[in-house]
Amino acid sequence: MKRSPLFVIFITVFIDLIGFGLVIPVLPFYVEGTEFNASPSTVGLLFASYSIMQMIFTPILGRLSDRYGRRPILLVSLIGTGVGFLIIGFATTLWMLFAGRIIDGISGGNISTAQAYIADVTTPENRAKGMGLIGAAFGLGFVFGPAIGGILSRWGNHVPFLFAAGLAFSNAILLYFVLPETVTPDHPARASAATDRWKQLGQALRQSRLAFILLIYFLFVVAFSIMTTTFGLFTMYRFGYDAHDTGWLFVFVGIIGAVIQGGLIGWLVKTFGELPLVVVGALLFAGSLIAIPFTGPQTGLLTLLLVGGTFALGNSLSTPALTGLASKSVGRGEQGGVLGITQSVASLSRTVGPLIAAALIASAPTLGYDQKMHEMSDHSLRVTFWAAAGIMFAAFLFAVYFARSYATDYEMSSRISEPVES
Repeated sequence: MKRSPLFVIFITVFIDLIGFGLVIPVLPFYVEGTEFNASPSTVGLLFASYSIMQMIFTPILGRLSDRYGRRPILLVSLIGTGVGFLIIGFATTLWMLFAGRIIDGISGGNISTAQAYIADVTTPENRAKGMGLIGAAFGLGFVFGPAIGGILSRWGNHVPFLFAAGLAFSNAILLYFVLPETVTPDHPARASAATDRWKQLGQALRQSRLAFILLIYFLFVVAFSIMTTTFGLFTMYRFGYDAHDTGWLFVFVGIIGAVIQGGLIGWLVKTFGELPLVVVGALLFAGSLIAIPFTGPQTGLLTLLLVGGTFALGNSLSTPALTGLASKSVGRGEQGGVLGITQSVASLSRTVGPLIAAALIASAPTLGYDQKMHEMSDHSLRVTFWAAAGIMFAAFLFAVYFARSYATDYEMSSRISEPVES
């Protein structure tokens, strides 16, 4: 396995996800600030608009990368991301915010292309470790992105988005000059994309094993997206934090994710296997979501960090394992497509999650100093986190059933998976 292409794709995704991590702690404060004075439910709708577009375009970009190559799809999508961030940074009305998020969502399907790139240059037994690079990039994006966003927000909540636009354009330049193409003329993905775009994917999705993986993945990301949509509002209402303070909390979460997914996931998969990691990760994540509403000024920052570290641990164990399982379920010719479908499922989840969060917190007005309003907001936020915990516990139960029913079948097919030449 060549390390240089993996290093380049890691840097590409890392820079891209700094912009992604930068948005999460800043957007709620940007939208609810004096510039727009929008309601908390609008925050959820903005997150959902991004995910709806990502859901639609992720499989399309994945299949286009099978036909035309990974490199041009990544390049065009990064340019689109930069344009979307520019629109948000210069927005003067809510419709401009939505337009920027929609453009960014259309471009945001490039993660499946990056995953397909990794699948091109890894063997099946190293697939989860390779996919862990994407998780590590997410983790590091949560380390540096929120920190940068929080610091830059001191000069205005629009400044982080302009910085993210500059990062996206710089990333496009880097990719153009240094990232080699993996889809050669004789690559199986070209033949697959040229003959039938959806037939083989449809056949793969009819496999009960893959369908179960996608169901668990869907529930996982729904719960995660509810948490990320609500967490900034929770820290603002419960702790009185601003974008800068919340950004540093995401830094802590990101460090844990980067250590596990970037350094430990390969050893963990070899030692325990993907399925146990999914089960344990789902249980840890569910427990942390139940615990979040019990934190507050009276329990102190340390308790909040402990709960945040737990959901970071659960997510970091499960996400690369689920992606690796999905990738192993199909051959080389369908990697871009099936990983596109996987990310489309994640995008659907990131659409459903913020909409659920928006509905549950719709009764929570801007906090102010009214004790009755505080109680309404606090109740709505508690219900939102516990709804996410219920969804995550359902994912845990499905993961346990999957591990018991499909473990032998999965192990047999994994042994006969077609190896990939690097």
